[in-house]
Amino acid sequence: MPTTLKTAQTKSFADTAQEDVAQRVRQIIGDIRSRGDEAVAEYSQTFDGWAPESFRLDAEQVAAIMATLPQQVIDDIVFVQQQVRRFAQAQRDSMTDVEIETLPGVRLGHRHVPVGSAGAYVPGGKYPLTASAHMTIITAKVAGVPRVVACTPPIKGEIPAATVAAMHLAGADEIWILGGVQAVTAMALGTETMGRVDLIAGPGNAYVAEAKRQLYGEVGIDLFAGPTEILVIADDDADPFVVAVDLLSQAEHGPESPAILVTTSTALGERVIEHIEQILPAMPTRDYAEPAWRDFGQVIVVDDLDEAFAVADSFAAEHVQVLTANPRQALDKMRDFGALFLGENTCVSYGDKVIGTNHVLPTLGAARYTGGLWVGKYLKTVTYQEITDEGSSAELGRVCGRAARVELFEGHARSGDVRAWKLEGDRHDWIDAALAPAGTAG
Repeated sequence: MPTTLKTAQTKSFADTAQEDVAQRVRQIIGDIRSRGDEAVAEYSQTFDGWAPESFRLDAEQVAAIMATLPQQVIDDIVFVQQQVRRFAQAQRDSMTDVEIETLPGVRLGHRHVPVGSAGAYVPGGKYPLTASAHMTIITAKVAGVPRVVACTPPIKGEIPAATVAAMHLAGADEIWILGGVQAVTAMALGTETMGRVDLIAGPGNAYVAEAKRQLYGEVGIDLFAGPTEILVIADDDADPFVVAVDLLSQAEHGPESPAILVTTSTALGERVIEHIEQILPAMPTRDYAEPAWRDFGQVIVVDDLDEAFAVADSFAAEHVQVLTANPRQALDKMRDFGALFLGENTCVSYGDKVIGTNHVLPTLGAARYTGGLWVGKYLKTVTYQEITDEGSSAELGRVCGRAARVELFEGHARSGDVRAWKLEGDRHDWIDAALAPAGTAG
């Protein structure tokens, strides 16, 4: 039976529906829908103090911005993008087209077709999240998306140079310095200067998440994002200092980011709490990490690892880090998680920044029914059918006629009847009547 050393608030998907946010977003979307670029510029000026003559960077501007960066920054971006691209390509290679013959001359198949265009939203705000450019743009390009529009906000009135470099090196076809609801709406609806996209991917704040929620249907989206989450499973073999550091690494994302420890050791749980209390006062990102740990941090003690895996599944957390003697047990024991990080050598921060798997992951329990962003999100699996054998078509026509009439779909039934009639001469009163010369029916 689990016991709790530290309790916390909990959040659910329903908690993301803030009416004041929803109303404001609805008003902005409606205004941009009506006034296009004029409204986009006004909101950019209001929220970011940013209203250049053109929000889109041209090739010369991109080159000039990249020239301001140290070579080490460029080299590191290239290295990380190589890791992301390699894994994304392996995912794409696993998705093969299918064609089978189910009856003589009856061929059924599916193909994976990329969307025509995608929007990559790369957040800015307090931090320039260059890694989000890798995750959204490279994955789309590996999927084969021909046009990728990338948007990121200015930071304190300045263009985030490293983010622009990451966007360019990832293969973005258009780079826009534009953020928030106005960027998401412009990509989703299109304006006089920006062509609309088919799907938008990327994390963002509560306003960006709400814009994606309201625009979904007019545009595809990757998933609904909430605060970043980490859950660590630890046994007696775990180092409590490492556990504490790793929990705080994700708590710094924001003041509502849950950081949860599930452990088989009361002594380890207590020591982790002590380490966190020692680390937090001097942590540069204390303003986010401290309230996150205070309000949303939990330490739960369980009897054994089977119970630990079950408790972890009940959270369906975004990131699950397994610090146990045999971490690969989690692959067989767990079902509900966004991403697993196995062993002390593998931290969640690697997934966020450098290792190559995608960091756009489900939160707020959504891991119960979806995984994170991957190549497949940019692909539509579409089917096709072909019948070249006349006998098979006629037989399917007979079965279709009977099956459709059970459901009272006469029109469907007649599509089957007419093929059995044309191919093998089946007689149907309705066909005789329909083809009889005018005035002879009855």
